Amino acid sequence: MTFKGRTVLAFILLAMFASSIMTLTIVNPSIFAVAGKEGTAAVKSGLTTKDLNKISTTYSLIENKFLSDVDKEKVVNGAINGMLSTLEDPFTVYMDQNEAKQFDESITSSFQGIGAEVSSDDGKVTIVAPIKGSPAEKAGLHAKDVILSVNGEKLDGLTLNQAIMKIRGPKGTQAKLEIVRPGTQDPIQMIVVRDDIDVETVYAEMMSGNIGKIEIRQFSSNTAKRFKDELANLEAKGMKGLIIDVRNDPGGLLSAVVEIVEPFVAKGKPIVKIENRKGEIEATNSQGTGKNYPVTVLINKGSASASEILAGALHDSAGSKLVGETSYGKGTVQVTFEKEMGDGSNIKMTVYKWLTPNGTWIHKKGIAADIPVEQPAYFKVAPLSKKSTLKPDSNSEDVKNLQIMLAGLGLSPDRSDGYFSEKTALSVKAFQRTQNLPITGEVDAETANRLEKAILNEIKDPKNDVQLKAAVQQIQTQMAK
Repeated sequence: MTFKGRTVLAFILLAMFASSIMTLTIVNPSIFAVAGKEGTAAVKSGLTTKDLNKISTTYSLIENKFLSDVDKEKVVNGAINGMLSTLEDPFTVYMDQNEAKQFDESITSSFQGIGAEVSSDDGKVTIVAPIKGSPAEKAGLHAKDVILSVNGEKLDGLTLNQAIMKIRGPKGTQAKLEIVRPGTQDPIQMIVVRDDIDVETVYAEMMSGNIGKIEIRQFSSNTAKRFKDELANLEAKGMKGLIIDVRNDPGGLLSAVVEIVEPFVAKGKPIVKIENRKGEIEATNSQGTGKNYPVTVLINKGSASASEILAGALHDSAGSKLVGETSYGKGTVQVTFEKEMGDGSNIKMTVYKWLTPNGTWIHKKGIAADIPVEQPAYFKVAPLSKKSTLKPDSNSEDVKNLQIMLAGLGLSPDRSDGYFSEKTALSVKAFQRTQNLPITGEVDAETANRLEKAILNEIKDPKNDVQLKAAVQQIQTQMAK
């Protein structure tokens, strides 16, 4: 097999956050097929006549002998899902006609939903990242949260696409989620109000000291142009250093990543590499010139796929420093086979790996930050369950989360082990006083809601973003050299 260099990139995309699964996907597989002598695609079929007869006989028995009538399409779809499930690869999925249509729309248009990328980890529907500014982020969903149910319907036994169909919904409707968060014992109940998901992907600002910051929330069809425009605007203003923020960015179009990265990488240096099942590797090399100012990239565990390609490319080929947390770890490439299915359904199958310029496969490992920085504890605190009023002398996970919130608000409870002490009650009273709430020292639903709103405001305040502060310090150090 041979690759066609930059031609390949025109057909590779990382499925955007709206899709059911975060993947690096090739939407025109024919150019990657094994070439024959005449350059035509050669496809090997491993099914013998005996195999086909066995499958056909099984269906015939179901149709004619099973106790009740069956839905033919449901049985056939089940057979396909069964075959793919034996591969034990969460990124290889079958989509029926409705799911395939949803997938196509997610690549080319906006949608309504909660605004979170999810994947299937060991059969569990898991948040990869909530999109910044989305209902999911505002409600307090975090990367690695596992969704158990939606509006009372369990997600066990569903394909990832089927689960997504339940999570998404019309603007203004509620998705009542039951989630499990790493480090917590009991499930958390959360209500997310679905909305239109913002299609704007690039946000830029000039910070003090002529340090520019460009935040990329996803990689869509207009992201590269928006990035170039904002970059040119910052450079025209005299920017001396740049921070690119891809935290909680779950991915998007690879073509956008290449366009964004290329100006920062000197000509001839690799941006990304692709490896096939035979171990053959093809690099996509830059045609850029590089920049004369330092660039730092902000990443966290919600930075996935396209974000990791950007971070790896700038780190390996442009010498950029990475600040924050180890990224998600998604390093495989999928091919879609909609034309081959012939009825509007689609199969998305893992076929390749992608590697960083240095040849590292980051799958399930992520990219480690050069300068590891954890955000304050309250950035990752779980919402309070609100099942009952929290009172002194109680001891629970809820109280522990309460104490983390109070500390984040500067109200200094004396402990953080989950025991509701007298000092914790005094801190609660101090908060209630600032909110004009009844001063009880107990945490009812209203006090809990006010606490969560207050801590979200603290999280959104740039002055509390220690990762950003570390990135600024790194840029200043490089600028001073």
